[in-house]
Amino acid sequence: MSIADNLSSIKATLPDHVTLVAVSKTKPVADLKEAYDAGQRIFGENKIQEMTEKWEQLPKNIQWHMIGHVQTNKVKYMAPYVSLIHGVDSLKLLTEINRQAARYRKTINCLLQIHIAEEETKFGLSEEELNILLNSDEFKQMQNICIKGIMGMATFTEDEAQIKKEFTHLKTIFNHLREQPQTTNFKPETLSMGMSGDYKIAVDCGSTMVRIGSSIFGSR
Repeated sequence: MSIADNLSSIKATLPDHVTLVAVSKTKPVADLKEAYDAGQRIFGENKIQEMTEKWEQLPKNIQWHMIGHVQTNKVKYMAPYVSLIHGVDSLKLLTEINRQAARYRKTINCLLQIHIAEEETKFGLSEEELNILLNSDEFKQMQNICIKGIMGMATFTEDEAQIKKEFTHLKTIFNHLREQPQTTNFKPETLSMGMSGDYKIAVDCGSTMVRIGSSIFGSR
């Protein structure tokens, strides 16, 4: 099946309210162009240098999502064009994103990454750290970022019951955030969870954004 066919079949399984991020990391520009020609406009990358090179070569109406772990010193390279940063897991990183966004007189949308997996290797904030960040004076004064929601990755396991439990937990956290008063820099509307192997479970658990790579572009 072609990339266009893969996109079409995946989109057919997604409800209208779920956004598809095509994870294009390590894939050549030609593959992204094929997906673009098939109508895909949101692409996810996990390395800023690679994403910037692709941004320079591809149409400017593409939304670029940074889905990998972000090093603070690399934020400046994507600040001019990035649409959404998925993996914000510290106040230090958020502060730098806010600083770089201010340089370009823009607002950068972010998702806070929550640690829900049982694997220690996964990044993310605990619920306590999430609350401390959102209630901090530093966060409340940030004018060039907007928290659009949260994201999380389930444990890499065949146990669907465990995956469902972790996604359900993240949805509970999201529901709680949605009950908080919205401000100019806090408008939680996106729950990003689910990848090629588990996105159908994620959607059933309330995901509004899925990140799918290998099922579109083939294995890496």
